[in-house]
Amino acid sequence: MASSMLNGAEGLKLTGMRSPHGLGSMNSTLHGKPLSKMGLTPFNLRKDAKFVAPKCSLSSSRPASQPRFIQHKKEAFWFYRFLSIVYDHVINPGHWTEDMRDEALKPADLYSPRLKVVDVGGGTGFTTLGIVKHVDPKNVTIIDQSPHQLAKARQKEPLKECTIMEGDAEDLPFPTDSFDRYISAGSIEYWPEPQRGIREAYRVLRQGGVACVIGPVYPTFWLSRFFADMWMLFPKEEEYIEWFKNAGFKDVQLKRIGPKWYRGVRRHGLIMGCSVTGVKRQPGDSPLQLGPKAEDVERPVNPFSFLLRFVLGSIAATYFVLVPIYMWIKDQITPKGMPI
Repeated sequence: MASSMLNGAEGLKLTGMRSPHGLGSMNSTLHGKPLSKMGLTPFNLRKDAKFVAPKCSLSSSRPASQPRFIQHKKEAFWFYRFLSIVYDHVINPGHWTEDMRDEALKPADLYSPRLKVVDVGGGTGFTTLGIVKHVDPKNVTIIDQSPHQLAKARQKEPLKECTIMEGDAEDLPFPTDSFDRYISAGSIEYWPEPQRGIREAYRVLRQGGVACVIGPVYPTFWLSRFFADMWMLFPKEEEYIEWFKNAGFKDVQLKRIGPKWYRGVRRHGLIMGCSVTGVKRQPGDSPLQLGPKAEDVERPVNPFSFLLRFVLGSIAATYFVLVPIYMWIKDQITPKGMPI
């Protein structure tokens, strides 16, 4: 599968995807502001074309079916046991700012306080804080596998009336056709089977409901690619599109996001790099049928293997904590208007 990263991806087009009511379009401006000034890169949309991407050497990246070191539920559980302590203060300022969050949520069309919304992989509730700006907290459910992350969410006053529960993104404990909106930010990168998780998004939505998945995008810089393949899943943009379409979603759209100081350049990788939306057109389960889950969390693991994956994955994660610091410094010393 060809890469669709920013460097060398000028020919990338997302087409044949009509915008549903309220979802907006991915043209060259957003509310009168050039996307290049907001850390975004525009796509070209045409009604009669199809999704294409330039071919390049990045097609040899590690497939999603081969999980990275922290792309296992047990490793991710313990990883967030420690990261939850500093998540809001370390990860968010560099990769998931309030401006990014609010822009990424716009395509989800949170137009009414009466919408019933589920925030899957809601963690500390940072994304949920953006959701409850528009939706009554009583109608919002936060679910995550990490009790340590959820403990942080429970401490946030605006989320006191939300339903907060533990659960698995690949096996949601909700009936089919339960929600008007499905939001998931910063979670897909830890799913052993991302296709299964997006299939679940389709299942729990009501007809006409919108799923919005926000996550990282595979970097182009060789060192960033190396650490990405050690740490967690950094999908390619066309992989997101494929997973949504396979699950049965229509009107699939992708919006690029990034901190202002990246100046639209994401070659080093962003933990939050795009917002992908799709509309459920038919009630009921997803037309995509899958077998049993590949990963059984109840199965005993080899302690040495677990520890090795955990340590190596954590070391790789440190690289991506340093990246935004490097990009911020570069933004400060490089004259405005020049590419960085």
